[in-house]
Amino acid sequence: MSWIDAGVNLTDARFALAEVLLRSAKADVNHLLVISSSIEESEQALALCKQHKLGVSSANIFESALDKQLINNIKLACTAGIHPHYADQATMQSWTKLNALITDKHISAIGECGLDFNRNFSSKSKQLYAFEQQLNIAVNNNMGVYLHERDAFDEQMTLLEQYAPSLKFMVVHCFTGSAQQLKDYLSLGCYVGITGWLCDAKRGMALREAVLELPLSRLLLETDAPYLFPKTLKPRKSKNEPCYLPHIAQALSLIINQDISLIEKHAFENAQALFFS
Repeated sequence: MSWIDAGVNLTDARFALAEVLLRSAKADVNHLLVISSSIEESEQALALCKQHKLGVSSANIFESALDKQLINNIKLACTAGIHPHYADQATMQSWTKLNALITDKHISAIGECGLDFNRNFSSKSKQLYAFEQQLNIAVNNNMGVYLHERDAFDEQMTLLEQYAPSLKFMVVHCFTGSAQQLKDYLSLGCYVGITGWLCDAKRGMALREAVLELPLSRLLLETDAPYLFPKTLKPRKSKNEPCYLPHIAQALSLIINQDISLIEKHAFENAQALFFS
C-alpha cells in the first residue's frame, strides 16, 4: 500500500527529521503534507520541502543505502497561512509575505486558516479578519484552503458559504464534529481530514458516528503529528508520527465496514489530486 499523510506538523522541534521520515517511508507513508500555522512556520515548511533530502543525507541512522533511498523517495508539499491562534499578530506585511510565498510550486493550499473560539488566543474580530484575508488570497490565486475550526462552526460556515463557489477546494483539517456538521461541510464540496481522534472511544464518539456519512470520494487521512497519537495503538508513544497513519485507516475500515485497500485507494487519490498534482 501507499499512503499520503494529509496533515503533519513536520517543522515541530520535537521531531528528529531523518528518523521520522525513515519510519514513515518504511510504513509506506511516502507523501507528506507539511502544515503551517504562521508565516515563520510557512517559510520553514517551504524550506523543508525544498531541502529535506539534503538535510537528512548526512544523518548517521542509515543501516543501508536503501534507507537513504527510501527517504529520498518521500515527496513533500506544504501549506502556508496564519492559524487563528496567531491572528492578532498578523500585519499588512504578513499578507504581503504570504502572497509572495504561495508563488512557489511546493505550496498546495492556504492554511491552516479559520476560526477558533474555544481558546480565543486571538480576538474574534482579528480571527474573522485574518480568515477573510486568506480566503481572498486563495480566491485571487486560484488556490484551495486548509481549514481549522473549533467552537466556531456557524461563523465559519457563514464565510465559507460566501467564498466556496470561488475557491479551488476546501479541506476541513482534523474534523472532530457531528454528523450534521459533516453533512454541512460536504454540501459545500469540502474534503474532510480524519485523524487518530477516531481512535478515542470517549472523545471521538461523535466522529465515529459522523464518518458513516463520509463518502470515500471526500476522504483524507492525516495524523496531525506530533499531536493526536491514536489511543488504540500500543505501546503508547510520547508523540504521533506519519508512520502511524495506516493504523488510523484500519480503525476507519472497521467503523465504516469498508476494505482497507479501498480506503487507501480513495484517500491517496484524493490527497494526490489536491496537494501533489
